[in-house]
Amino acid sequence: MNVIRVAIAGFGGVGRATANLLLARRDRYRQVHGAEIRLVAVCGSRSGLADADGLEAERLDALEPGLSGPAFIEASGADILIEAGPSDFRTGGPGLAYIRSSLSAGRDAIVISKGALVHSGPELLALARSSGALLKLSGAAAAALPTIDLLDHSLKGCEVLEIEGILNATTNYLLDAMMNQNLGFDEALAHAQAGGFAEADPRNDTEGWDTASKLILIANFGLDAALTMDDLVVEGIQSVTAQDIEAWRKQSLVPKLVGSLIRTDRATRATVGIRTYPPTDPLAHVSGKNKAIRITTDAMGETIAIGSGTEPLATAAAALKDLEHILTTRAAQATSGKGGEE
Repeated sequence: MNVIRVAIAGFGGVGRATANLLLARRDRYRQVHGAEIRLVAVCGSRSGLADADGLEAERLDALEPGLSGPAFIEASGADILIEAGPSDFRTGGPGLAYIRSSLSAGRDAIVISKGALVHSGPELLALARSSGALLKLSGAAAAALPTIDLLDHSLKGCEVLEIEGILNATTNYLLDAMMNQNLGFDEALAHAQAGGFAEADPRNDTEGWDTASKLILIANFGLDAALTMDDLVVEGIQSVTAQDIEAWRKQSLVPKLVGSLIRTDRATRATVGIRTYPPTDPLAHVSGKNKAIRITTDAMGETIAIGSGTEPLATAAAALKDLEHILTTRAAQATSGKGGEE
């Protein structure tokens, strides 16, 4: 049975959930893919753990200081990197160094944090192509909500004309609370933070940057665009007033923070901001912490996906969906290679 060694860089809530789900699914990988999956290394910013024979769940609470960094992952002998660290689209760090190192070495990479992909996406794509490594990012591009998968598989061959995405669960929850619970922005945010589904510093969400990052990933990795943050007009929800809410209610409109991409023969225009929808529009019914995407194509018309999932499990599952795609691709390549040799 083929042994596949996996390392996880970034060991917060999402990294740990990914490790636990990976270990729980090992029987599936054996049965479906004929692969023995070993978790050979995990690390956070200052500590880690490695074992060439594979780590078990009960050992993951005893990380050792000083075991961290791209060289640590390299030394583990991992075949696949899962990068799940903090995300910073302004610098790409800390994940950028891990991803660069892995792709340069021909190691497949599954990326969950958005920052490095937004900051250095074209460079990382070029590295993957030159080394033959696979680069997957379902966990970064809206996690449980299928986005790039739709473009790569379900809508293949069609020309994408427009994309609308409700891509941030926090802002969708806040707008929903403001419209339906008579809460102001600050009060709705306080409720979300108390419930654990808004960050202590929510500005990346509320100012639209998280939505913008996901839109860039969908455009660049799903449509081969070359957008940067400077190409987007980005507005958030932090300036929504009680008067705005009352006006939308009177007009029977539902506000959503939407990442929008419109493609023409001449250009691709990308924006993030509030759009309002009538009750007859499916996006008006994407409530609470749900997310959605609507893709309009030349031949298939409109395709809409709506999804949510309990975090961090949903993001972990999205990353491991990518793992199964990698296992399938590598198995097909191996079979093709054997056929060529004969």
